Amino acid sequence: MPGGLPSVSVIGVTCDRPVLLADALASIVLQRPAPLEVRIADDGDRSAGVPVAGLGALEATRIRSDARQPAGSRNLAAREARGEVLAFLDDDDRWTEGHLEGLARSFRDPGVGVAYRDSAVVRESVDAHGRRSELERRTIAHDWDRELMRHDDFIPPSALAVRRGLFEELHGFDESFRYSEDWDFLLRAAAALEKSGRAAPRRVPGVTVEVRLREKGNASVDRGPERRACLDRLAARHGLPPLEIKTFWEVALAVGRAGATP
Repeated sequence: MPGGLPSVSVIGVTCDRPVLLADALASIVLQRPAPLEVRIADDGDRSAGVPVAGLGALEATRIRSDARQPAGSRNLAAREARGEVLAFLDDDDRWTEGHLEGLARSFRDPGVGVAYRDSAVVRESVDAHGRRSELERRTIAHDWDRELMRHDDFIPPSALAVRRGLFEELHGFDESFRYSEDWDFLLRAAAALEKSGRAAPRRVPGVTVEVRLREKGNASVDRGPERRACLDRLAARHGLPPLEIKTFWEVALAVGRAGATP
């Protein structure tokens, strides 16, 4: 990125949702300065529907993935990324203007390994033609809090950016987690930063992320046995108390703006 900012690779994942993905890609086009590249891992069955052409002049790469889960797909897309910083975006979420610039500025500090923006969690409906209608929203705007992260993951993947060197040091997301892989990554990253005397994950104030939830098609609404098992393994790995199954909508109600600075 120009202006003395670190270069950013956008790491996206998609799975058979070309209409929603088109909105996500359009939100990348809004970013100024533009990212160095956009890398989309396509984990679906209808790869022809991935509209990377919607990125215009941006350098875009579609990578075919057979991971069938976000951790493996993100790792695949990140594997040959060239940016100093990796910023993540899921296919059903959106960024607003200034998202990447704010993150990139935080990485000017060489001690910053992880940064994140504030999020609007949006409940929506999508009709048969792909038209999206917002039903209601809540905000997550919270400073980093290690104790809070022990029972509530309040940083959605699409709000997250990480220095590529740290991502590689941690070997990316743990692909044994079909669910809560982002929570596990954040806990591992925070522990590595603390151990080496680097800065804790840095909040960049300002709501620039829309995490959009529907009644179907969101991993966070799954309350089945595999989701439960992943949370139990997460708790055992990191010495956490028993964890409740929550969506980011529920986390937003519990966490919201508490502990946030302007």
